[in-house]
Amino acid sequence: MPEEFLEIFAKRGWETRVLAGEAVAGDQITLSVAKPFVHLHCHSEYSLLDGACRIPELVDRAKELDQPALALTDHGNLYGAIEFYQAATKAGVKPIVGCEVYMAPGDRFEKKSTTGGKDANYHFLLLARNLEGYRNLIRLVTSAHLESVYYKPRIDRKLLAQHSAGLIGTSACLKSEVASAYLEGREADA
Repeated sequence: MPEEFLEIFAKRGWETRVLAGEAVAGDQITLSVAKPFVHLHCHSEYSLLDGACRIPELVDRAKELDQPALALTDHGNLYGAIEFYQAATKAGVKPIVGCEVYMAPGDRFEKKSTTGGKDANYHFLLLARNLEGYRNLIRLVTSAHLESVYYKPRIDRKLLAQHSAGLIGTSACLKSEVASAYLEGREADA
Protein backbone atom coordinates (compact mmCIF):
# COMPACT_ATOMS: atom_id res chain seq x y z
CA MET A 1 0.00 0.00 0.00
CA PRO A 2 1.52 3.36 -1.00
CA GLU A 3 2.63 5.53 1.91
CA GLU A 4 0.61 8.53 0.68
CA PHE A 5 -2.63 6.60 1.31
CA LEU A 6 -1.55 5.82 4.86
CA GLU A 7 -0.77 9.51 5.39
CA ILE A 8 -4.23 10.53 4.09
CA PHE A 9 -5.89 7.99 6.38
CA ALA A 10 -3.86 9.23 9.36
CA LYS A 11 -4.78 12.88 8.65
CA ARG A 12 -8.45 11.93 8.64
CA GLY A 13 -8.09 10.02 11.91
CA TRP A 14 -8.79 6.62 10.39
CA GLU A 15 -7.18 3.68 12.12
CA THR A 16 -5.24 1.44 9.76
CA ARG A 17 -3.55 -1.93 10.08
CA VAL A 18 -1.43 -3.40 7.33
CA LEU A 19 -1.98 -7.13 7.08
CA ALA A 20 0.47 -9.41 5.33
CA GLY A 21 0.21 -13.12 4.77
CA GLU A 22 0.30 -15.90 2.26
CA ALA A 23 -3.46 -15.83 1.75
CA VAL A 24 -3.46 -12.11 0.92
CA ALA A 25 -2.16 -10.93 -2.44
CA GLY A 26 -0.09 -7.89 -1.53
CA ASP A 27 -0.88 -5.57 1.35
CA GLN A 28 -4.39 -5.13 2.60
CA ILE A 29 -5.69 -2.26 4.71
CA THR A 30 -8.41 -2.73 7.27
CA LEU A 31 -10.26 0.39 8.39
CA SER A 32 -12.17 0.51 11.60
CA VAL A 33 -15.70 1.79 11.02
CA ALA A 34 -17.18 4.37 13.34
CA LYS A 35 -20.30 3.21 15.16
CA PRO A 36 -23.09 3.50 14.47
CA PHE A 37 -22.75 2.64 10.81
CA VAL A 38 -25.73 2.76 8.45
CA HIS A 39 -25.73 1.40 4.89
CA LEU A 40 -27.51 3.94 2.68
CA HIS A 41 -26.96 2.14 -0.63
CA CYS A 42 -28.05 -1.52 -0.59
CA HIS A 43 -29.51 -3.61 -3.38
CA SER A 44 -31.60 -6.71 -2.84
CA GLU A 45 -32.80 -9.54 -5.03
CA TYR A 46 -35.20 -6.99 -6.54
CA SER A 47 -32.30 -5.22 -8.28
CA LEU A 48 -32.42 -7.48 -11.27
CA LEU A 49 -28.99 -8.65 -12.49
CA ASP A 50 -27.30 -6.58 -9.78
CA GLY A 51 -28.40 -7.62 -6.29
CA ALA A 52 -28.37 -11.01 -4.63
CA CYS A 53 -29.22 -10.20 -1.01
CA ARG A 54 -32.49 -11.55 0.29
CA ILE A 55 -34.28 -8.98 2.45
CA PRO A 56 -34.65 -11.09 5.63
CA GLU A 57 -30.94 -11.97 5.61
CA LEU A 58 -29.97 -8.37 4.84
CA VAL A 59 -31.98 -7.07 7.80
CA ASP A 60 -30.69 -9.85 10.10
CA ARG A 61 -27.10 -8.95 9.21
CA ALA A 62 -27.71 -5.26 9.92
CA LYS A 63 -29.16 -6.20 13.30
CA GLU A 64 -26.23 -8.53 14.01
CA LEU A 65 -23.80 -5.67 13.28
CA ASP A 66 -25.75 -3.28 15.57
CA GLN A 67 -26.69 -0.99 12.72
CA PRO A 68 -29.53 1.25 13.93
CA ALA A 69 -30.92 1.76 10.41
CA LEU A 70 -30.64 0.36 6.90
CA ALA A 71 -31.63 1.69 3.47
CA LEU A 72 -32.94 -0.42 0.62
CA THR A 73 -32.17 1.25 -2.72
CA ASP A 74 -32.92 -1.18 -5.51
CA HIS A 75 -32.34 -0.23 -9.14
CA GLY A 76 -35.32 1.54 -10.68
CA ASN A 77 -38.01 -0.09 -8.54
CA LEU A 78 -39.67 -0.30 -5.14
CA TYR A 79 -40.73 -3.94 -5.41
CA GLY A 80 -39.18 -4.87 -2.06
CA ALA A 81 -40.16 -1.75 -0.12
CA ILE A 82 -43.03 -3.21 1.91
CA GLU A 83 -41.25 -6.51 2.64
CA PHE A 84 -38.17 -4.53 3.69
CA TYR A 85 -40.14 -2.10 5.86
CA GLN A 86 -41.91 -4.93 7.68
CA ALA A 87 -38.76 -7.03 8.19
CA ALA A 88 -36.67 -4.09 9.42
CA THR A 89 -39.38 -2.82 11.76
CA LYS A 90 -39.83 -6.30 13.23
CA ALA A 91 -36.06 -6.60 13.80
CA GLY A 92 -35.80 -3.17 15.46
CA VAL A 93 -33.80 -1.66 12.59
CA LYS A 94 -35.05 1.67 11.25
CA PRO A 95 -36.01 1.14 7.60
CA ILE A 96 -35.03 3.81 5.07
CA VAL A 97 -36.84 3.29 1.79
CA GLY A 98 -35.05 4.52 -1.29
CA CYS A 99 -34.34 3.81 -4.92
CA GLU A 100 -31.38 4.10 -7.24
CA VAL A 101 -33.21 5.74 -10.12
CA TYR A 102 -32.05 6.07 -13.68
CA MET A 103 -31.66 9.72 -14.65
CA ALA A 104 -31.96 10.66 -18.32
CA PRO A 105 -29.09 12.90 -19.46
CA GLY A 106 -31.66 15.32 -20.91
CA ASP A 107 -35.39 15.04 -21.40
CA ARG A 108 -36.72 11.64 -20.29
CA PHE A 109 -38.97 11.39 -23.34
CA GLU A 110 -36.04 11.71 -25.75
CA LYS A 111 -35.28 8.24 -27.07
CA LYS A 112 -31.70 8.51 -28.24
CA SER A 113 -28.34 7.77 -26.72
CA THR A 114 -25.86 10.58 -26.28
CA THR A 115 -22.99 8.16 -25.68
CA GLY A 116 -23.45 5.85 -28.64
CA GLY A 117 -24.35 2.98 -26.31
CA LYS A 118 -27.73 1.82 -25.21
CA ASP A 119 -27.39 2.85 -21.55
CA ALA A 120 -26.90 6.60 -21.47
CA ASN A 121 -28.68 7.00 -18.14
CA TYR A 122 -26.98 8.19 -14.99
CA HIS A 123 -27.66 6.59 -11.62
CA PHE A 124 -29.04 8.79 -8.84
CA LEU A 125 -29.82 7.63 -5.31
CA LEU A 126 -33.00 8.88 -3.65
CA LEU A 127 -33.91 8.28 0.01
CA ALA A 128 -37.31 9.03 1.53
CA ARG A 129 -36.99 11.27 4.61
CA ASN A 130 -40.64 10.99 5.54
CA LEU A 131 -44.07 9.94 4.29
CA GLU A 132 -44.17 12.80 1.78
CA GLY A 133 -40.81 11.65 0.42
CA TYR A 134 -42.04 8.06 0.17
CA ARG A 135 -45.11 9.20 -1.76
CA ASN A 136 -42.94 11.28 -4.09
CA LEU A 137 -40.61 8.33 -4.59
CA ILE A 138 -43.61 6.22 -5.60
CA ARG A 139 -44.69 8.95 -8.05
CA LEU A 140 -41.22 9.16 -9.60
CA VAL A 141 -40.77 5.41 -10.00
CA THR A 142 -44.31 4.94 -11.32
CA SER A 143 -43.85 7.74 -13.88
CA ALA A 144 -40.54 6.24 -14.94
CA HIS A 145 -42.17 2.86 -15.59
CA LEU A 146 -45.30 4.15 -17.27
CA GLU A 147 -44.09 7.13 -19.27
CA SER A 148 -40.42 7.10 -20.09
CA VAL A 149 -38.79 3.70 -20.44
CA TYR A 150 -35.83 3.79 -22.80
CA TYR A 151 -34.00 0.53 -22.09
CA LYS A 152 -34.66 1.26 -18.40
CA PRO A 153 -37.34 3.21 -16.54
CA ARG A 154 -35.99 6.72 -16.07
CA ILE A 155 -36.74 10.16 -14.73
CA ASP A 156 -35.28 13.56 -15.55
CA ARG A 157 -34.45 16.70 -13.58
CA LYS A 158 -37.79 18.31 -14.44
CA LEU A 159 -39.80 15.41 -13.02
CA LEU A 160 -37.53 15.23 -9.97
CA ALA A 161 -38.04 18.96 -9.33
CA GLN A 162 -41.83 18.43 -9.34
CA HIS A 163 -41.61 15.57 -6.80
CA SER A 164 -38.54 16.33 -4.68
CA ALA A 165 -40.16 17.21 -1.35
CA GLY A 166 -39.18 14.82 1.42
CA LEU A 167 -36.37 13.23 -0.58
CA ILE A 168 -32.61 13.18 -0.11
CA GLY A 169 -30.50 12.71 -3.24
CA THR A 170 -26.92 11.43 -3.41
CA SER A 171 -24.53 10.74 -6.25
CA ALA A 172 -25.00 6.95 -6.06
CA CYS A 173 -22.20 4.96 -7.71
CA LEU A 174 -19.65 5.18 -10.52
CA LYS A 175 -22.53 5.50 -13.01
CA SER A 176 -23.65 8.76 -11.40
CA GLU A 177 -23.37 12.02 -13.27
CA VAL A 178 -20.73 13.29 -10.82
CA ALA A 179 -18.54 10.18 -11.00
CA SER A 180 -18.90 9.93 -14.78
CA ALA A 181 -17.76 13.52 -15.25
CA TYR A 182 -14.78 12.98 -12.96
CA LEU A 183 -13.76 9.71 -14.62
CA GLU A 184 -13.96 11.38 -18.07
CA GLY A 185 -11.54 14.08 -16.89
CA ARG A 186 -14.23 16.77 -16.58
CA GLU A 187 -13.48 17.64 -12.96
CA ALA A 188 -15.07 21.09 -13.22
CA ASP A 189 -18.38 19.43 -14.17
CA ALA A 190 -18.13 16.99 -11.27
